Amino acid sequence: MSLPEKPVALLVDKEGDETIALREFLDELGLEVRWAKDGETAYNILDSERVDVLICELRIQRIDSMRLLRVARERNPEVCAVLLATHGEIDLATEAMRQGAYDFQLKPINYPKLAAVIHRGISHQRVVDRVSVMEERLDRKFGISGLIGNTPEIAALASRIRQIAPTSASVLITGETGTGKELIAQAIHHQSRRRDEALVKLNCAALAEGVVESELFGHERGAFTGAVEQRRGRFELADGGTLFLDEIAELSLRIQAKLLHVLQGGEFERVGGHETLRADTRVICATNRDLRVETTERRFREDLYFRLNVVSIHLPPLRERRADIPLLVRAFLDEFNRKHGRKVTGVTRGALRELVAYDWPGNVRELRNVLEGVVVFTEEARPLDVADLPADLTSSAVGTVTLGITVGMTMAEIERRAIQATLRQAGGEKKQAAAVLGIGLRTLYRKIKEYGVG
Repeated sequence: MSLPEKPVALLVDKEGDETIALREFLDELGLEVRWAKDGETAYNILDSERVDVLICELRIQRIDSMRLLRVARERNPEVCAVLLATHGEIDLATEAMRQGAYDFQLKPINYPKLAAVIHRGISHQRVVDRVSVMEERLDRKFGISGLIGNTPEIAALASRIRQIAPTSASVLITGETGTGKELIAQAIHHQSRRRDEALVKLNCAALAEGVVESELFGHERGAFTGAVEQRRGRFELADGGTLFLDEIAELSLRIQAKLLHVLQGGEFERVGGHETLRADTRVICATNRDLRVETTERRFREDLYFRLNVVSIHLPPLRERRADIPLLVRAFLDEFNRKHGRKVTGVTRGALRELVAYDWPGNVRELRNVLEGVVVFTEEARPLDVADLPADLTSSAVGTVTLGITVGMTMAEIERRAIQATLRQAGGEKKQAAAVLGIGLRTLYRKIKEYGVG
């Protein structure tokens, strides 16, 4: 019998006829088999991809099997880990079960029993995956949908959103273009008590001053040429809900004064009207400018700035959280595969190195647009490689560094200088440096120790 999909299995065992037979057996089960002859090789594989099944000897060379088990479970908490033991290792195998192993097998291997264990483990993972998908769908409706990353910056951002969402305080979201300010506004609204009411949006930079005023406050029939009927403004439409004003710094000083009046008292009049209207509307604003500078140079009202800045959220640029790029890449590839009917299987190490290294001046929006374009033109079921990426994106990220390589220099010295320069450009972030160099994090640590790189 074969598994419903093609899960990935990592077999860690020394070379030999038994290992060859076990690899063939796993292949017949329908698994995509990775093989490592020692613990270090296995660690590097686990460092680069998630596996569904881990089959490992209890006693292996270089890295302890218990450590491999911990790493595999960090990547996939539900991994079906089966440890191979001898009769003298039963106590150790039992301890492995306590630490999260799915099962252990005494040698010689009972293949039918092993097949049953693997099928049971994979089936369990499929159930967990389906539950995760359901939770993700609920999160998209009520939570912080699309907020992808596991860096401290993203964790702090998610915590701050959950703290302020239930309140009615005005929020000012700042950050460079493309960092996801509208996404954060949506998250705040969907986690607030106003989630069942409207979230109304207005881009203040897209409209002329007179049109912005009418869009915000509405107008009466005959208020100006072309006003053939009464129209409600965004404040009225968002009554009981949330109004998101993007590019708030683009408002004229006159409109800023009217906006301040509404925020202070909740009252306004339509353009051309005399009736005072009220709206219970939460206002969330966003800008890519520094409003403190704008107030100093008198392009933005200081009193309005203080009124808007009750709670502030700053979104870091993508270049300051490069460790999140692999997660974003995976999420966007999944999205665009579904959207465009493609089967891109991932990215090569070289392509990922370029994506992580690039500075992304357009931030997450630029990354998303680039990947969508690449996916559209990739019809085969294969990973993206460096050649698939736009030419102006590659070989640019960490800057050009002169390594001082001369004729006769050993490869070890060249490698040492490359690692040292990459670490320096990555600000000492070893995970980022490993991604740029195209090696596993464990390998990088070993080479740092080997070469004495500080």
